[in-house]
Amino acid sequence: MFSSVLVANRGEIARRVFATARRMGIATVAVYSEADAGAAHVADADRAALIGPAAARESYLVPEKIIAAAKATGAEAIHPGYGFLSENADFAEAVAKAGLVWIGPPPAAIRAMGLKDAAKALMQKAGVPVTPGYLGEDQADATLASEAARIGFPVLIKAVAGGGGKGMRRVDNAADFEAALGAARREAKASFGDDRVLLETYVTRPRHIEVQVFGDSHGHVVHLYERDCSLQRRHQKVIEEAPAPGMDAATREAVTSAAVKAAQAVNYVGAGTVEFIADASAGLKPDRIWFMEMNTRLQVEHPVTEMVTGLDLVEWQFRVAAGEALPANQAAIGLTGHAVEARLYAESPATGFLPSTGTLEHFVLPPTVRADAGVVEGGEVTPFYDPMIAKLIAHAPTREAALAELADACDAVEVWPVKTNAGFLARCLEAPDFIAGDVDTGFIERNLTELTAPPEPSPAALSAAADAAMAVDEAADPTPSPWRDLAGFRLNAPPADSVRLFRLGKPVVARFDPEVAERSVLITDEDEIVVFEAGAAFGFLGHPPAGGEAGGGSDGQIRSPMPGKVTGLSVKAGDKVTKGQGLLTLEAMKMEHALTAPFDGTVDEVAVALGAQVSEGAVLMTLSPA
Repeated sequence: MFSSVLVANRGEIARRVFATARRMGIATVAVYSEADAGAAHVADADRAALIGPAAARESYLVPEKIIAAAKATGAEAIHPGYGFLSENADFAEAVAKAGLVWIGPPPAAIRAMGLKDAAKALMQKAGVPVTPGYLGEDQADATLASEAARIGFPVLIKAVAGGGGKGMRRVDNAADFEAALGAARREAKASFGDDRVLLETYVTRPRHIEVQVFGDSHGHVVHLYERDCSLQRRHQKVIEEAPAPGMDAATREAVTSAAVKAAQAVNYVGAGTVEFIADASAGLKPDRIWFMEMNTRLQVEHPVTEMVTGLDLVEWQFRVAAGEALPANQAAIGLTGHAVEARLYAESPATGFLPSTGTLEHFVLPPTVRADAGVVEGGEVTPFYDPMIAKLIAHAPTREAALAELADACDAVEVWPVKTNAGFLARCLEAPDFIAGDVDTGFIERNLTELTAPPEPSPAALSAAADAAMAVDEAADPTPSPWRDLAGFRLNAPPADSVRLFRLGKPVVARFDPEVAERSVLITDEDEIVVFEAGAAFGFLGHPPAGGEAGGGSDGQIRSPMPGKVTGLSVKAGDKVTKGQGLLTLEAMKMEHALTAPFDGTVDEVAVALGAQVSEGAVLMTLSPA
């Protein structure tokens, strides 16, 4: 076994790998960009090395810098985590060439599965069922459009190199194909440096079923059962669980056997995930599940497998990379209870899931579930990387109990002033259809209005705000006063203490009621009262706020709702626009966000250029109403 490991990654996965390394007595090395100098993963490690500027392409995505850091710090092995260089075969080869242990599959296996079109062809040859589509080398727009028409709409455009929903678009008709193809290619180029795509038939009620596999250098391959990752938004997984609801013995045998066969076809070593798409229109059936792709790395959602099997997958990675045989054979791997994971993102569901950045002045995760966090209180969420800040994982004897436990945990999340999707996650977990197992990858889109409705404070939250406001007032002027003592006094009726506060710029009367349940309250240095409830954070001021909010447009100024990079400009000064027309595209945290015209009018001025980095609240262009 090697004595030290460098994690070529950041955030939650770096901290997760460090935790197992510490338990096994292995020294740890972190790498970090200038933006991550104060990050939690850096503080966790025994040693740390700076590898470059904030942009990932100048730091975390530069193999030479990672290997140089390993040599400088004396690390003997490199764990790539997920994302970044984790599925880069050239990097894996360079690590081995440098005399370091690569904690991952052989470069040949990465290459075989790294390009989705080649992987599908390989799987067809190995007898693994695949979805129908277009895997050709001809990438001309006209060819792709013609093939999409042949396959039949709806069709799915997918980046040949990559995963995580990047470079993926569903297209429902031929008229939308050209624009969707352009967007998919831009995103694929930005994320993976490769804008090639493939096409697949789009299953109208798809479920995302994946199988965790493990191989060693002695020829053994096992599966660790399946996960269901069907609850997605924009092809990004939101909630994952194991085992898959509605999975019977015959279907499990079919899908796990296919996964093992896929791994054996490429002589797989280490942790990998074979992903399948299932037609859920008539429940899970052995003949209605097809191979999609294989991720040649550890997955974000690996904790749910750990919870139901009782195994540490990172430890397995270490042991296999050190040349040991798998710690257990297939017969010894059991399945106990049910586990569910929710991804906590720094984003605002009520405003189209726009990323939220800033300092985590208050960051409290519930102690009732497993929490794998990439940040700590006082840390900063920057616009440079993925917005996931933590994963919450519940494990219980039954699926219903696990869902309820995780929903309660999401409700108990307290984060300020950065916004999160905690309340949205709780609503997903509490949705009757989801609890019943009636779910597919379109579930969130179909229920988006209810799941993302802006939350409103309950009477209990208003009561907590009123109580805190009166406490702040008393602290500011502690002089005894008979009038304060009689506040809320009424003849022949219970007292009613009420205060006038402001929330989101609007006045609200908050009444203190000692009979309602208490809520967690934070009072900031600026005397803002923050009440935490149902995964949301409600801020109250004792006076009207000054200024407007970013991202408006009713005054004709189109402001940036977040820090980001201008990746698309659709109009120029003097152009006529209609309400809802696309104006420009911003990229932040590896995702594109389109800004549209708030009314019919004319573009007076475009204040930014293509490629410009803009700050939150910056005026991007100005319109005049028609």
